[in-house]
Amino acid sequence: MRHAKSNLISKDPIWEAIREEVTRDAAGEPLLASFLHSAVLKHDSLEKALSFNLAAKLGSAILSEMLIREVVDDALQYDPAIGQQIRGDLRAVRERDPACDRFSTPLLYFKGFHALQSYRVAHWLWNQSRRELALFMQNRISEVFAVDIHPAARIGTGIMIDHATGVVIGETAVVGDNVSMLHEVTLGGTGKDTGDRHPKIGCGVLLGAGAKILGNVVIGRCSKVGAGSVVLHDVPPNSTVAGVPAEIIAEEHPEQPALEMDHKFSCRGDC
Repeated sequence: MRHAKSNLISKDPIWEAIREEVTRDAAGEPLLASFLHSAVLKHDSLEKALSFNLAAKLGSAILSEMLIREVVDDALQYDPAIGQQIRGDLRAVRERDPACDRFSTPLLYFKGFHALQSYRVAHWLWNQSRRELALFMQNRISEVFAVDIHPAARIGTGIMIDHATGVVIGETAVVGDNVSMLHEVTLGGTGKDTGDRHPKIGCGVLLGAGAKILGNVVIGRCSKVGAGSVVLHDVPPNSTVAGVPAEIIAEEHPEQPALEMDHKFSCRGDC
């Protein structure tokens, strides 16, 4: 049995790294040893550890931790792509967030990561036509993490939501791979449209803190939206926009600003 468990761990380098990190933490901080064992070390996979941690946070008098955990386990079992997304998101946080130098930190402590993975479960429920439960999950995620993502929204992998408080993503929003966003970002509607009414965010985009993208607009791949900006029109690829309303202030061609996490920009002309 031990041999089989060791083989399982060795096939998943992120899970192996998490267990090694948490084993050291448990030895170094005895007050957290019991928590760390329950949250990580007693589980034989990242999926099982994640379902335990999400259930512990999302459980309520209406839906117990046990039932939440069953729902999460079902989603992770029947849609293996979610497991790949989880690992892609962990890599994104580990590589882009200067406050994070380990894989175990977002798994245990970062609510942006928790909210995103909880959304992934709600999205699976939505696609399984279990929409009332998906909406219940959305409401509970908002209550617990202060992040409101509609379960019908489509979000890629390699996503980092830093700090996360106040993030809102609407029903018909689409977020590509390798996108980074900070707190209080809104991907919302204009308040009057119906149907396909939310933003489409290209791969590699960086959304600064407090950025508001409203309506069925396209943010082209590898673009950058400055903090506090309000975007009401399409943004070409490889562009930087800022202001209220946002205007193009630079036409740069960074590889992927979401990976660089550089919020500075050079103005085009006067600004």
